[in-house]
Formats: sequence, structure tokens, C-alpha cells
Amino acid sequence: MIASVRTALRWLLAIVFALAGYFHIVSPEPFLVITPDWVPMAEQVILLTGIAEFLGAAGLMVPALRGPAGWGLAAYTVCVFPANINHAIIDLTNGTGLPLAYHLPRLLFQPVILWACMWAAELIDWPFGRRRP
Repeated sequence: MIASVRTALRWLLAIVFALAGYFHIVSPEPFLVITPDWVPMAEQVILLTGIAEFLGAAGLMVPALRGPAGWGLAAYTVCVFPANINHAIIDLTNGTGLPLAYHLPRLLFQPVILWACMWAAELIDWPFGRRRP
């Protein structure tokens, strides 16, 4: 049962990250708007994040690459958190964007996404039991 859930989550993450990667590459404008000003070469960073999402999605599906892909996607999740915070600040301070009801769950869910990347990649078993050698 747990293996089936893990496989389903792996597929879901692969699809979501591949779609996000696609949009980062073909339509970077919305991502440029929310990228913090302190990020250098924002256009190139957004292109590289799209490529990283594609590679991570593909890596999740290849058993030999699953671990590195999980670590990479977990790190990616941490790295984009400032853009998510910036997005919330932009929307909430100018009153024309998405409401707090969107941003608060999104920000609070970020650790869950990080966990999901690591669990789907079989890097951790928590909370479902200890990892067997």
C-alpha cells in the first residue's frame, strides 16, 4: 500500500514539476515579476529553474537517479521560497493580486512539498517507519 502511494506521489510530483518547468521556460514573465530584486540575472535564473524542474521530474522516474533528483527538487523547493514570499508581499501590499487565502496555505505547504520530494525519491521513510538497510 505504501509503495503504491509513493509511486503515485512520484508521478504527481514529476508531472507538476515538468509542467512548472515548461511554464518557466516558455512564459517566464510571471516568474520575473515575483523574483526578488536581489536575484542576479533573473531571466537566466528562471530559465535554469525550468530546466532544473524538468531534470528533477525526469530523475524521479529513473531509479538510479531518483535519490539525486529528490535532493535536487528538495533544494529547489527551498531556493524558490523567497520568490513565494516576495509574491505574497507584492500581492498583499498592492491589493491587486491574489489574497492571503491563497498565499498563506502556499507558504505553509512548502515544507510538505520538500518532504514529498524526499519521500517520493525514497530518501526518507518518515513518518511511515524506519528505513531498512
